[in-house]
Amino acid sequence: MRPLSARPRLAWMLAGGAAAAAVLHTAPLAGQLRNGPGGEPPLELPRIGGPIEIDGVLDEPAWGGAAVLEGIVAVPDFGAEPSQRGEFLLAHDGEYLYLGCLMYETDPGLIRITTLERDVSPYQTDSCGMRLDSYNDEENSLVFITTPASVRTDWTFANDASGPPNREWDTFWDAAGTVTDFGWSAEVRIPFSSVGFQVVDDRVVMGFSVTRTIVRNAESIVHPAIPPEWGAASVAKPTQLRKMILRGLEPERPVYLTPYLLGGGGHTHALNESAGRYDRTTERVAEFGGDLRYGITRNLNLDLSVNTDFAQVEADDQQVNLTRFSLFFPEQRRFFQERSQIFQVPLGFNERLFHSRRIGLADGRPIPIYGGGRLVGRIGEWDVGLIDMQTEASGVIPSENLGVARVRRRVLNDASYMGGIVTSRIGEDGGYNVLYGADASLRLFGQDFLTLNWSQSFDAADGNRDRTGPMDRSLARVHWERRGNDGATYRMSLTGAGTAFEPGLGFVRRRDYLAADGSLGYGWRPGAGAALNRYGIAANGQFFRRNGDGSIESGRVGLSGVVETRGSHRLTAEMSASYEDLTERFVLSRGAAAPVGSYWFGEASLSYAPPSGDWFRPNAYISGGGFYDGTRLSVGVSPTWSASRHVRLSAMYELNRIRFHTRDERFTAHLARLRTALTLSTRTSASAFVQYNSAGDLIVLNLRFRYNPREGNDIYVVWNETFNQRRSTPGPVLPLSEERTLLLKYSRTLTLGL
Repeated sequence: MRPLSARPRLAWMLAGGAAAAAVLHTAPLAGQLRNGPGGEPPLELPRIGGPIEIDGVLDEPAWGGAAVLEGIVAVPDFGAEPSQRGEFLLAHDGEYLYLGCLMYETDPGLIRITTLERDVSPYQTDSCGMRLDSYNDEENSLVFITTPASVRTDWTFANDASGPPNREWDTFWDAAGTVTDFGWSAEVRIPFSSVGFQVVDDRVVMGFSVTRTIVRNAESIVHPAIPPEWGAASVAKPTQLRKMILRGLEPERPVYLTPYLLGGGGHTHALNESAGRYDRTTERVAEFGGDLRYGITRNLNLDLSVNTDFAQVEADDQQVNLTRFSLFFPEQRRFFQERSQIFQVPLGFNERLFHSRRIGLADGRPIPIYGGGRLVGRIGEWDVGLIDMQTEASGVIPSENLGVARVRRRVLNDASYMGGIVTSRIGEDGGYNVLYGADASLRLFGQDFLTLNWSQSFDAADGNRDRTGPMDRSLARVHWERRGNDGATYRMSLTGAGTAFEPGLGFVRRRDYLAADGSLGYGWRPGAGAALNRYGIAANGQFFRRNGDGSIESGRVGLSGVVETRGSHRLTAEMSASYEDLTERFVLSRGAAAPVGSYWFGEASLSYAPPSGDWFRPNAYISGGGFYDGTRLSVGVSPTWSASRHVRLSAMYELNRIRFHTRDERFTAHLARLRTALTLSTRTSASAFVQYNSAGDLIVLNLRFRYNPREGNDIYVVWNETFNQRRSTPGPVLPLSEERTLLLKYSRTLTLGL
């Protein structure tokens, strides 16, 4: 298959998917109304007139027309009166959504501001904000938080906030806070063009919650009355948010054009042809490119990129791999963050059919991207996502066209959907990989969800495999779970994958297997005034069977317990037994390996997490027990010290010590990280990130300076360097500096109204 003949087919597939999404349209759920979790009726949000200056002081007359809301305690004592009085003011003017916070304090000197860093957790510093289900789809929510020091945090949650948030998402909005004689106050202004919405019967319905955090009391306050039975993400669950009705929205559809200039240089080292020494290659960089964002409709955005660059992205965390499978690294690049949950097709165990890190990255190293486009949003009741990118040739990797098309829509009820996905990877050398899949997430009752997955892949390498029948190219999965932390919780899943199943743009660790996974637990919340906030216990297990001979490849059963105090100290304990069947030698290092054979071994672990709002937070864990036919001890500490709102120091040290006593073999890995964050203001920051990994004998340095006068305008200075810690090895002497990059990047977002 030639790439030029395949690309038109992909284009027709993408266009066909978009056309189908536009035609298949039924009665929308976007206008659906219901009462909040505490019986709160939908809020008719007032429309106000007159200017509001975002300075943190609610002194404009327009605030007099806003709706005034009060909250209740979510934790530690759900339903109690807050220890400090507070009011939330909510309104809109047709173009912007406004939130005002009047947060009273008996002693303003007790207000805790631990940092000025962007995207700080709302539980690490006193804060207020809102969670917003702008499409009223009861599946996705946006988080907008600010602090008395005007720090902004914006995250997204997917899948009814049943997993961790996407912390890398950023959009255009404004916020300001200030300390006053009565406590503190804040103003938030969110353009409707930044969140998207749907108009049904001349009105817009959104879900919302407003929150306040008082970290010295480990106290979280919320409106409406959302119970904390799903943990900290409870206040962001779209199915629990109160509805509000907005009329007369008149947002602009601006075009955001963000050109950038990049300059710098660096060097790399590689063995020469005779393998006698490492030759140095020096490079100079001077280039430009840019991104363009256009809101085609109120809820459909197009992003175009030319000469795409991610120089400002922080280095990945180093990891020590003690498994036989690939490690998972999260996406950090902002270009792929906008409504990224649309593209998610999770398969469990961090596996997924599409993982955007497969675009423009190989083994953690960047591959130059000529450019591409990204279309994401909603057409009727269909969520639509399209990506198409073209990469340059890099090393042994040819130039490739990488594409994904994703559609899904609500079915049965407001928390269920069905969808489909197509991915393609087509190289100029004739290589290709194409995958299609279908999935469904169905809320059966309460918090019980059934997830179904089916997919097949087609790869240029299929002709070289022993078996390439339809089932050999396929993956199927059935998963049932009850979400939450309180009361009975459970999950069970069955997954099967063929020997030729290969998601070219996805992430999977194993192939040719049948896997079962399950857990059963129970959580208690003692109630108001108790010393414990919650505690729980759970049993879990999983196994993987080889399809080829039906033998068990690996398995694990475990028992875990968690205790959380009223002050948010958390202690977790776990013990487990594992089984591994090796058909080939598992090599950890030149001096340590587990031979072919079957192994049973057990281990236990204990971990501690302090309250996230403390000035000093000494996280720690210890685990130990068997490891194949040897023993393993793992110890880790990760303290964080907020020395002031301007300086934060965090470190991590992890020791993994493995001993195979019968063979006198040993493996010891030290992993250390040190981060220093200096935040002069909410606009100016610098960070230093140093990592040491003894398993690779590497020291990795990442220094970044950022000046961000307003959203979309940035100056970055970035220095990345990798040092060889141990230079004396068999063969030629390793260079001290394996690679170095020093870059200056300037970008400026221009807003063009249409």
